[in-house]
Amino acid sequence: MTDADADVAVAAAAAASATPPLTESAEMRHPEPRTVAELTDDVLAGDHGPEPGGLSVTSAFWLYHTTRLAGGEVTYHNHYLVLRVGHSFGACSFEAGELGPEFCQDASGHTLDTLLRHESAPVRVAALDAYLSRVRPHREAAEAERVTLPPGSPDVRARARDAAIAECLDIAPGAKVALIGVVNPLVAAIRDRGGVCLPCDLNLRTTQWGEPVTDDMTEVLQEADAVVATGMTLSNGTFGLILQHCRERGVPLIVYAQTGSAVARAFLGAGVTALNAEPFPFSQFSADPTVMYRYRAVARVGAGGTGG
Repeated sequence: MTDADADVAVAAAAAASATPPLTESAEMRHPEPRTVAELTDDVLAGDHGPEPGGLSVTSAFWLYHTTRLAGGEVTYHNHYLVLRVGHSFGACSFEAGELGPEFCQDASGHTLDTLLRHESAPVRVAALDAYLSRVRPHREAAEAERVTLPPGSPDVRARARDAAIAECLDIAPGAKVALIGVVNPLVAAIRDRGGVCLPCDLNLRTTQWGEPVTDDMTEVLQEADAVVATGMTLSNGTFGLILQHCRERGVPLIVYAQTGSAVARAFLGAGVTALNAEPFPFSQFSADPTVMYRYRAVARVGAGGTGG
């Protein structure tokens, strides 16, 4: 099946159904994934839509950029693999040296079933994100709340973005919030919501305000009343551990995902309490208004509780 054939198949299925576009409740008819590996197997089995072997990568991007916000002393180094499949993009962030730009030399034209089985975790996650974004784009998700970031400088947009993420937290004053993947404006946004931030990052040692940042995830998880994790946890192997911890303890898990946002969405109500999805192109690549998509698994929030 070609990309065009898959488009026709999706359109025909939508026309044949008397129900509105797929919503969170309808999506739960798919097998509930316990891990990213299980989700990948379900996609390869055709449980989420068209066969991935019929969808090809149109374009592949290997991106490296740095950011230092105004007044800050921290330079953020970011590496991304972005795969375009038709009208949607999938992405995965990764650590320096984990994947070289030469991957993109022959990536365009590959079918997603091949890349979903690739030896590199960033490639597999980007391919999975591309597939799920292609089958069900965030812009067509009826249950997603659209949040428009204002135009402006990187620091203005980062503060607005991180305030929107922190709004997903329903916490009592003094509640401890583990932040897995530290961005300084998000530390401030958690404090503004009344939370006590427990920062964890593999690369940073202190926050902008001199607070220590641990690299021991288990340390902050044990103390946390709620958890905020970035999409990078999907590629570095920590997402599954965080998900399992939050499921077992009934701790709310909020995911902020530029990369892997459609992958994280598949776990809404199955360990993920809320998701702030910012699919490509990401906010740092524009000074104009851009849209994020905010999801909430309401039943999970009520069941888990978020008080300190």
